[in-house]
Amino acid sequence: MGIDSASLAVVGGSGFDDYPELNCLDSFELDTPFGRAAPITLGELGGKALLFMPRHGPEHKVPPHLINYRANIWALREQGAGRVLAVNAVGGIRADFGPGRLVIPDQLIDYTYGRDHTFFTGAGAGVAHVEFDQPYDEAWRNTLLAIARRNGWDVGEGGVLACTQGPRLETAAEIRRLKNDGCDLVGMTGMPEAVLARELGLAYASLAVVVNWAGGLSAQPITLETVFQQLRTSIIDVKRFIALLLASL
Repeated sequence: MGIDSASLAVVGGSGFDDYPELNCLDSFELDTPFGRAAPITLGELGGKALLFMPRHGPEHKVPPHLINYRANIWALREQGAGRVLAVNAVGGIRADFGPGRLVIPDQLIDYTYGRDHTFFTGAGAGVAHVEFDQPYDEAWRNTLLAIARRNGWDVGEGGVLACTQGPRLETAAEIRRLKNDGCDLVGMTGMPEAVLARELGLAYASLAVVVNWAGGLSAQPITLETVFQQLRTSIIDVKRFIALLLASL
């Protein structure tokens, strides 16, 4: 198995807690300087290797504001990940980003608070100010977009992802505010994952899975039943995309 594929890590979000299609070569949980990370599976798909981590832990037990993002990203780096494809379940704000759409955003706005958002905490850890004007690795994003185009996929190109605190969903007024701020999508796990990957030198990009219209944008109420019904359908598309990605490496 080539080093290019083995350096790929997929971080699964809501609805993507396991990956039975992978031929499991090894699985483990790592203790890091920041605590225990979510479990990692080293698997094989189509003759190519990748690392898979469900950020919410087994059976989706860890809410977004309590995920140990530092431990997770540190563990992936320790296992040789060079590129990270983060799968994020999100709500759609922009008119053409409705349920079922896959989007590769190019910007984000962080509305979270109280999360451990850096490895550089002073004292022995030192202080660093990483460049973050482009929060997703541009070359890695372009690779993903090229694969989508080559295979005729209607993937949204670009867009601003708002990361909110959760675990509750947003009010209609909050969504109006996000829209006025220029946000096109809203989720709860985009930060600090992206900046932590940048601090460790990992190429990071998001594959956002739109599972519902954001609060107040549809006459239909948001229910967990409809969200997970959409997720079950959309994760099939996500896995197809990952298979195409691996085949191209």
